[in-house]
Amino acid sequence: MTPYEEIAAPRDLHADCEAVSRRLEQAAVKATRPAPSIHFDEQPKETGKREIQISEAAQRPANALHLHLD
Repeated sequence: MTPYEEIAAPRDLHADCEAVSRRLEQAAVKATRPAPSIHFDEQPKETGKREIQISEAAQRPANALHLHLD
């Protein structure tokens, strides 16, 4: 097999180039966005913590090991 036998049809190569061009445009937009702020007053405010659910299946071995998950 010669190297030329692997070349795809020109329309397939053109479609690949267009897809790469779109991805590069998206990357350029992301790369030129301003960096996030490092100032304390511009950081997100404190959010509530999620509730942790301990299943009965996890509680049994923990109790057997005297970890007493409540």
